[in-house]
Amino acid sequence: MGRLFGTDGVRGVANVDLTAELALGLSVAAAHVLAEAGTFAGHRATAVVGRDPRASGEFLEAAVVAGLASSGVDVLLVGVLPTPAVAYLTGVLGADLGVMLSASHNAMPDNGLKFLARGGHKLDDELEERIEKVYEEHRTGAPWDRPTGAGVGRVRHYNEGFDQYVAHLIGVLPNRLDGLKIVLDEAHGAAARVSPEAFSRAGAEVITIGADPNGLNINDGCGSTHLGLLKAAVVEHGADFGIAHDGDADRCLAVDHTGEEVDGDQIMAVIALAMRERSALRSDTVVATVMSNLGFKLAMEREGLTLVQTAVGDRYVLEEMKEHGYALGGEQSGHVIILDHATTGDGTLTGLMLAARVADTGRTLKDLASVMTRLPQVLINVPDVDRTRVGTSADLAAAVAEAERELGSTGRVLLRPSGTEPLVRVMVEAADIDQARSVAGRLADAVKSALG
Repeated sequence: MGRLFGTDGVRGVANVDLTAELALGLSVAAAHVLAEAGTFAGHRATAVVGRDPRASGEFLEAAVVAGLASSGVDVLLVGVLPTPAVAYLTGVLGADLGVMLSASHNAMPDNGLKFLARGGHKLDDELEERIEKVYEEHRTGAPWDRPTGAGVGRVRHYNEGFDQYVAHLIGVLPNRLDGLKIVLDEAHGAAARVSPEAFSRAGAEVITIGADPNGLNINDGCGSTHLGLLKAAVVEHGADFGIAHDGDADRCLAVDHTGEEVDGDQIMAVIALAMRERSALRSDTVVATVMSNLGFKLAMEREGLTLVQTAVGDRYVLEEMKEHGYALGGEQSGHVIILDHATTGDGTLTGLMLAARVADTGRTLKDLASVMTRLPQVLINVPDVDRTRVGTSADLAAAVAEAERELGSTGRVLLRPSGTEPLVRVMVEAADIDQARSVAGRLADAVKSALG
């Protein structure tokens, strides 16, 4: 059996790759592994379980609850809430485990299963590997040790989670948002209620799109992966700017008043300077991945800030932040972690902090985002190739070396296998967009040839 856990939990087509049986089995395995690790020592364990609005989340939630309760874990069902809300509630309620059912920005047929440790943090690789191993051992024959009678877990709905999370978001804002008109694209996802409520309570005039989830329309032509509707709505309504989330609202992208995109790098740059002014940017350092635009690094250097870069994935950003006590980190895709107030990327919190900076300074988002100049960057996804051979193919290494010679010091190349999808990502930056496109196209062909 191949590794089930990717960079962001277990993900795949619901009822094909991610079945009810798998969700149940992994939940039982997680309960046993965490019990063995001492997480449940001396008390009856509790888990917080939430999901995004996907139709498949209904039966997968039932399977997860069955697995946990049959293992003696009490379950608090918080319903449809963003991933960062489930993480927050896991921490604030003192739960031993959190579970989120979502495939984030993926299309509706997919779903995902993500476990969170006590405190609301993602499980480390070692625990995920142990859960997978225990699951496989019992799937192939070893019986589970099952509690009976009063030992089985109890399940109840926890309806207070929505208000607790919104109150938390409002409580950490440095200033109100009165006077701002903001368009919110909720991707028909998990933040369809939370985000408009938070922005409205903070004082903004809110216009929503993509805020009518029906279980089937999540991420469908809207949200952070499809900004066209948001751009049009911002211009049409004369809004100050727009905010877009993905399906589970752990990311945030923005659109300025002219309809131009403001990506995760620019958002981090704006928030970093705001945090420095409040003496909240510890060590004057921001953590980002190697996918961040070179223009972001140059801007941080120019502003006297340090940029620490990690492997791609918000979990690696978070590990670096926790190890060294940094306060801000994230990804170009819009996963932004403000560690003093969240244990994971939080799209609603990020959008609120961005809006607070606009309100506080009286400057437009376009002006604030101009602190950095994005170098032309081309990203090509190459599907249906052997992504495991990216680092070992001699032919591909030769193609990359040739591209790097051509770009010299004015650009860079990055090839990486996706952690959640069967493809390889080719990224090229250059001073000229035509050169970036040309080099990226040749490298994409080389990937197909070498790994296809």
